[in-house]
Amino acid sequence: MEKMRKLGFLVMTAAFCVVATCQVSYSQTRKELLRENQKLRRAIDSLQNLIGEEIEISDTTTAGDTINPGNMGFLNAELYDNLTPGDNQDSLLSIYYMQRQMANAPMPGAEDVENANYTSDIPDEVYIENLKKMNSFISLPYNNVVKNYIILYTERMKKRAPTILALSSYYLPIFENIFDSYGLPKELAAMAIIESALNPFAVSSANAKGMWQFIYSAAKQYNLQVDSYIDERFDPEKSCDAAARFLKDSYTIFGDWALAISSYNCGPGNVNKAIKRAGSREFWDIYPYLPKETRGYMPSFVGALYMLKYYQNYNIVPDKPSMPAHVDTFMIHKNLHFEQISEVIGIPVQEIRELNPQYLHDIIPGNSSGMILRLPYNYTASFIDNEKTIYNYKDSIFFNPIVYNRYKANEDGGSRIYHKVRKGQTLSSIAKRYGVTVSQIKDWNNMSAKTKTVKTGRTLIIYKSAAASASQSSSKSSSGTKTASSSGKSSGGTRTYTVKKGDTLYGIAKKNNMSLNELLKMNGLTAKSTIHAGKKLKVK
Repeated sequence: MEKMRKLGFLVMTAAFCVVATCQVSYSQTRKELLRENQKLRRAIDSLQNLIGEEIEISDTTTAGDTINPGNMGFLNAELYDNLTPGDNQDSLLSIYYMQRQMANAPMPGAEDVENANYTSDIPDEVYIENLKKMNSFISLPYNNVVKNYIILYTERMKKRAPTILALSSYYLPIFENIFDSYGLPKELAAMAIIESALNPFAVSSANAKGMWQFIYSAAKQYNLQVDSYIDERFDPEKSCDAAARFLKDSYTIFGDWALAISSYNCGPGNVNKAIKRAGSREFWDIYPYLPKETRGYMPSFVGALYMLKYYQNYNIVPDKPSMPAHVDTFMIHKNLHFEQISEVIGIPVQEIRELNPQYLHDIIPGNSSGMILRLPYNYTASFIDNEKTIYNYKDSIFFNPIVYNRYKANEDGGSRIYHKVRKGQTLSSIAKRYGVTVSQIKDWNNMSAKTKTVKTGRTLIIYKSAAASASQSSSKSSSGTKTASSSGKSSGGTRTYTVKKGDTLYGIAKKNNMSLNELLKMNGLTAKSTIHAGKKLKVK
């Protein structure tokens, strides 16, 4: 019966969209026409998923296949009411510090609200009617669990709702545009409230980070940059873009927004398992089979949307938005420190941090493609007029090799070495000694690509993988066998390397300063060849 009701609704929606599209006036812009077209596509897509054959879903995903495992975030009424915001509620700084407090507080489970017995003077009929009036593209269900979340957001979080609403007025329009660009329902923007209470600095107990709470593996899967200097999980816009792509993929799999939204919390694999156990694809049928922390995710989404729509009915007054009304974006191609910007044009460093939370150490590592810098519009002219001065200001202090690279971590998990250049040494000879490239040495030490010589006495930072360090050491390994460099016999410009557990052909070639093709050719192997511990290989 429920499926028929949805089918009828979608048919009507699709028909309405067709009529609306056919009756557009010539005065409509191309953007408006595209939006109508996207709306029609979504309606037809949902219709096809209801009447078509069931989609075959892979069951190869695991419990770790998730954006944010187990974190519902900031939903406990007692947690909110026991926190005290900063003295100046209009201050951007006080809002962020309050949010950091919330981020570090214990996270309640969804079952806390699920099993609660919240009461309200408002009858169920009013809630049901209000949900209908919202005309959401995503179906908004109603039952006791949903009711609990509506009461939580509108009546039990009144001390914190004003802050969330203030931040919503700034962030949600940005997120809505991102979701709209992918042809997705704009209502999905409210998920950021559930994830982090719109705190870009949020870090969960599972080490999910940012406003959209990505764990590391999911961030990499959706091309968010995470390294020693940058973590784009903290960038609200880029992480929202990644969240939109995840949800688009998930909706393609399930064809149901309740399931796609739930999968954001526990992963498509766990939703798929719940479907198989329940023998149904209806959300409330699979509800008991979802992980406990995921069950309340969709009801919480409904509660958040309800608060955004009807907060005025509950005498909730949003705090005054303290984010800048307009922000300009610059592309940075050279290394730049927040302190350089601050001291030259007078903008507080904290304000730069809050608009650019993805930069972990106040350093923008500029490159040829450009890195984003966001500044309030009232500093735009000053930044443009003083750009050359800003880059040169105390650059020898902010970007001397030791200071600049103190945060740099070796991506291969190796160690950092300080090499003092001796008389007669060149960049090429130093690179060869440590099994790295000249370009890497230049990058690690903030040297120009055109640099050909290095001064005697200068200290260079080298990042050398642990494996390469071991291969050049004359000491014995923990297993008692000698390393390749000490046990390998040199012959005609080659030596013998003994394969160790965990080695790969590519890794062996890299640590011995060879190309993979060179290694394969030297040993009569192909790219499909397998190796095992103890095997002897010829290397340079």
